[in-house]
Amino acid sequence: MKVYKAGAAVAAAVALALTATACGGSSDKSSGGGGASGDSKGKIVIGIKFDQPGVGLKTPDGKFTGFDVDVATYVAKELGYEPNQIEFKQAVSSERENLIANGDVKLVVASYSINDKRKQKVDFAGPYLLAHQDLLVRADDTSITKAEDLNKKKLCSVTGSTSAQNVKTKLAPEADLQEFPGYSECLTGLENKAVDALTTDNSILAGYAAQEKNKGKFKLVGLNLSNENYGIGLKKGDKDLQTKVNAALKKMVADGAWEAAVKKNFGPADYKNEPAPQITEGS
Repeated sequence: MKVYKAGAAVAAAVALALTATACGGSSDKSSGGGGASGDSKGKIVIGIKFDQPGVGLKTPDGKFTGFDVDVATYVAKELGYEPNQIEFKQAVSSERENLIANGDVKLVVASYSINDKRKQKVDFAGPYLLAHQDLLVRADDTSITKAEDLNKKKLCSVTGSTSAQNVKTKLAPEADLQEFPGYSECLTGLENKAVDALTTDNSILAGYAAQEKNKGKFKLVGLNLSNENYGIGLKKGDKDLQTKVNAALKKMVADGAWEAAVKKNFGPADYKNEPAPQITEGS
């Protein structure tokens, strides 16, 4: 009788262990289905900029506009998501790698220049746009015509951006660098003469200059201080997703949707875009 009780106890313990293992296995599978980025819930979360007119902008009525938004929407559709299944999440420059690594977003389409430092933490698809770093100054300012003119002047850019560091280290070492959380703050500082110039990619600057409220206030200096290849950021090692996004970008160029998005978002500022770049990431 004692032997029977002991055997029953062992059997119960084994059954309990098997049940726990099965539950654990189910939980692991569920968490691997996309998690916070939303794959398993019929949606996709994509990081974009909220404050870049013409590139990525959240309007007061809660809508999203800009070239990056159009690219993200096209790519998402190719991945199987309709516009109403896309959740756009703000991706400020300094947080883009963290959003991807933490699984808060599936993709980042946020004027995200591909460089070796960032590729240590994330992978990219693309590039999908070639921009050039330029300067935005007040319309009546004739003192800044080249990068070297920024020495002893106040130069603004956003925290985490490579643009200001490029000027500071290579072109105008005596520039007084001011870093703000967003470009909107830089623009306000430029208008109020708290700073003398704003630097970032010409696509972003053109978007600001083209806004109705800013027409006549600012001008692009017209410099090509660097080449900025915009890529779509994604989790490091996800080669399957990288391949699918690259295929979507190639299709967008081939069917004319890319060119249409460029004209719609940058045309009003008379922006001279480069042709669509060749896909290099993942190849």
